Amino acid sequence: MLAMRPDCERCGADLPPQAPGAFICSFECTFCAECAEELDDRCPNCGGELVDRPTRLGAALKRNPGSTERRFQA
Repeated sequence: MLAMRPDCERCGADLPPQAPGAFICSFECTFCAECAEELDDRCPNCGGELVDRPTRLGAALKRNPGSTERRFQA
């Protein structure tokens, strides 16, 4: 199951699990759409492809909430 990290690792933008606009690599590094575009859809950590992260809604989100651990390092 995806951790659904709550923020962009590059700029700190909020990325709620129920909202579109998050991009992840195969290691679940997480970036907002703007940063993913600036990175040419390549993860700066592993070099992998950044793809749209699916959303998690309704009962699934209640049973399995997104992570609260923020990754952005100012």
